Amino acid sequence: MTRSARRAPAPTTCSVEGTLGLIDGKWKIVILYKLLRGTLRFNEIRRLLPGVTQRMLTNQLRELEADGLVTRTVYAQVPPRVEYSLSELGRSLEPVLMAMKAWGDANLKKLNLSSSRAEAA
Repeated sequence: MTRSARRAPAPTTCSVEGTLGLIDGKWKIVILYKLLRGTLRFNEIRRLLPGVTQRMLTNQLRELEADGLVTRTVYAQVPPRVEYSLSELGRSLEPVLMAMKAWGDANLKKLNLSSSRAEAA
């Protein structure tokens, strides 16, 4: 589902709200974080996110691509090969993603969240 197919976000003057409008969704931030490692194929991403369904991952990747945060490259071969990587805009989120990881590393145990849940990201 592309950005145009989804309900368009309401215009906002708040940059935090606008940013959240791009990265909202249960898996988007984790997908972006995993792509910091480099280019990954669909099934590689899926293996890194054991709780995500194929449909959900497909939808989240399409939205990230439509919003210009992820680049999708299709190779004309049999079987088809599709790779995902961060776009320049997506790569610019690296400091935000790393700050979220650092905060989680420092605070999730204090909040009594299971380490397995935290490790999934």
